[in-house]
Amino acid sequence: MKNLAYLLALHSIDGLGPIRLTRILNHFEDPKFGWGASLNELRELGLPKNALEALGEKRKTLDPEKYLEQILSSGIKILTIFDENYPKSLKTIYDPPIIIFYKGEILPQDTKAIGVVGTRKVTGYGRVATENLVDGLIYADFTIVSGLARGVDTVAHSQALKSGGRTIAVLGGGISKIFPPENTSLALKILENGAVLSEYHPDSPHLPGNFPARNRIIAGLSLGVLVTEAAQDSGSLITARLALEQGREVFAVPGPITSTVSEGTADLIKEGARVVTKVEDILEELGIEQYQITNDKLQMTNLSEMENQILKCLENETMHIDEICRQLKKPASEVSAHLIKMEIQGFIKNLGGGNYTN
Repeated sequence: MKNLAYLLALHSIDGLGPIRLTRILNHFEDPKFGWGASLNELRELGLPKNALEALGEKRKTLDPEKYLEQILSSGIKILTIFDENYPKSLKTIYDPPIIIFYKGEILPQDTKAIGVVGTRKVTGYGRVATENLVDGLIYADFTIVSGLARGVDTVAHSQALKSGGRTIAVLGGGISKIFPPENTSLALKILENGAVLSEYHPDSPHLPGNFPARNRIIAGLSLGVLVTEAAQDSGSLITARLALEQGREVFAVPGPITSTVSEGTADLIKEGARVVTKVEDILEELGIEQYQITNDKLQMTNLSEMENQILKCLENETMHIDEICRQLKKPASEVSAHLIKMEIQGFIKNLGGGNYTN
């Protein structure tokens, strides 16, 4: 874009969100003129006092050209709403971000994306549900979009990469410092097959008030939003409701009625979200033709007779190894050997405490 440095400079002003910044750009066309305009002229555009004061102070200390050079030299890429490769689905929301800062790659196939969000206090049930559904979505060639938060977000990104797919992390602060810090290594892995992005300046703090705005981007990048596990006060419900406002589909996984972190998904289902128990439910709602998964782990021909019997035991429920041994009438040493092999191959999951699920 022409005079990107001045657009960045305006974007850095506290109080100039996407709507007010758009108002300035529509009036001046060239952001350089907006940056240099008198405060009185900007006041006539309806800019609040705090934003005008911040702009006046910032113009004394900020050199727009040096600011742009500083960002680019740090390896951060910049995408503006005026660029041809700006995500078309994001451009259609009410207040699309004017600028996106990112690392990694945003590719054309990322238009086929599903947002996956949920509680930060994910349970074993939520983890398995998220992993299974993300695995299926990856094999159906979806990109997984989430917020890199603890819990379901982390599981969704991690499983997408494990399944060999693409994933995009949307942050509620600057990308120069990953939050939460324990997900820094995960963010680096995402850069190898996806992107980490934010509308906030690279050094911006990750503030709680930023997350609703972050959530609108997750929804805006996606054809629909899947909530796998959430309490009634979960921020992921904000993402789901923003998705509805944007005309996106909302999907929810039913959970145990005794679990407080399934109350949110239950509420979404009551409000009309599509119930999801398998990935085909999502494909059907989006009008995508059923697909054939060629993943070896779904081809049971390589399993022994006992391993097929174990899968049958776990077909509809989580089960302890002692109960599997009882049903198969086999010693624990023999069953355990098969369970370890099947876990390594990805046919089953070990939930800990001797409990397994498929």
